[in-house]
Amino acid sequence: MPWSTAFFDPILLPDGRELVTLEDAGHYVAAMPAAQQRHAHWQTAAEFLLLVAERGGDLLMARTDMMRALNHGILVSIVEPRRKRSRNYTLIR
Repeated sequence: MPWSTAFFDPILLPDGRELVTLEDAGHYVAAMPAAQQRHAHWQTAAEFLLLVAERGGDLLMARTDMMRALNHGILVSIVEPRRKRSRNYTLIR
């Protein structure tokens, strides 16, 4: 696949920009500081971008790994729905 191949859905960045193509994602990873590029999650994302662009890998996997790298370290709390207390009934015979 060429580097100009677009993702199915653009990847939204925290600053409001979008990564639309493999090339955009590659430039984003290449532009970050070297210390940040050495983290395992960015290494994996870069490997999948190269795999897709040069050997025709799965585009969805490259997008998924970019999303994982962007959201690394962000904790999402799942709020349990509030349950009503059950009523106590007394059986009268």
